[in-house]
Order: sequence, then C-alpha cells, then structure tokens
Amino acid sequence: MLFGLGKKLTLPTAGEALSGRSSTIPTASHHFINGNALKPPFPEGMETAVFGLGCFWGAERKFWQQKGVYITAVGYAAGLTPNPTYEEVCSGKTGHNEVVLVVYDPQVISYADLLKVFWESHNPTQGMQQGNDKGTQYRSGIYVYNDAQRKLAEDSLRVYEDALKASGMKQGITTEICDTGEFYYAEGYHQQYLAKNPGGYCGLGGTNVCYPPTAAVS
Repeated sequence: MLFGLGKKLTLPTAGEALSGRSSTIPTASHHFINGNALKPPFPEGMETAVFGLGCFWGAERKFWQQKGVYITAVGYAAGLTPNPTYEEVCSGKTGHNEVVLVVYDPQVISYADLLKVFWESHNPTQGMQQGNDKGTQYRSGIYVYNDAQRKLAEDSLRVYEDALKASGMKQGITTEICDTGEFYYAEGYHQQYLAKNPGGYCGLGGTNVCYPPTAAVS
C-alpha cells in the first residue's frame, strides 16, 4: 500500500470531494487465479456481496479462498468521487473505502457464511483504520444490495459484538452497514495482488474471537 497517504480520518463533504472523471479506470478482464471474467454478466444463480475490512489486498485473499466463490475483485465503494484512482482514494478526498466484491454461488456458500469470514478476518472496532493502516479507506464496512442482506448484516453485527464483549473487549464495533451504491473496479495491478505477489503486504489482523457457529446460518 502507499504509506504516508490516506491519513485523513474524517470523510469529506460533497463540496470537499475530488471531482473524479466520467470514464472508468482500466482494470483486469479476468480473475488471475480461476480465469473467470471480473465483470458481469455472471452465470445465472450467482449472488453478489461487498465488504470493506482494511487493505483490500489481504481482504480479497480471505474471500477467494472460500469454496463457492466464483470471482473476487477489489475496488472502491461508499464514496463520492466518480471513477476514482487508487491515489485519489488514498488521499482521503473521495470518501471511498477499499472493498472486495464477492460473486458467489449461494447453493455452496451463503451470505451468512461470508459474514463469518468478514468478522473473523479483521478488527471491526478500530474506526478509520485497520492495524497500522490509517485512513478513511480502511474503515470496516458491509455494503448491501437488498433488505435481506441488510438484515443478515445487522443481525450478525449484534451477534459478533456480543461475542467480543464476552471475550473481554471493551471497544464497540464501528462497522458501517449501508447500501453498496456504485462499485468502481480498482486498477488491474491491484486485482488478486497477493496471488501475483505472494510475499506482498497484508495488514489484516483479526481479534481471535470466533463468530458463534450457531449464528452462521442463512
């Protein structure tokens, strides 16, 4: 990641946000690991989820390792600037979060299963940072496509917050849950970065608190 950037810890207003551009940023066409197309149309029956849990390099790897995931892609969501670049997102002036798009087969892995991966893969109590990565683009977020996802996400937050409290953690969860809005694909070199660069940077660190297994059902 670009250290020294993205230190602003407050989301910009519409008047403060960068203007962006009307054209999309070039990205990869296919998934580096399985060769599936990164952009729709996806096969019939596939469903889509979006999560933000810190540096998207390591976050994406958590999800592509799950059986039933058709593709993963990294990008930007929950911001104001249209078609932002990575450098613009890191400036803290777009409002976007670094996120992972997950396209999955619900007959193999449920949305609730993905939520379990999300909660266990990072520390959702840190506000505008994840570990040593600080900035609005590293905030914890679940970005939903429909009411069913929103309910499952909200229920899972309560379940995991209770689990964290039971473990002795005093900090509350800061994860935002909101509509996905526009998802912008990140530049091609970011896609499946840790598969291309196995020794690359990964700043993710969980809480070592497991999501209660009885709650991980759809």
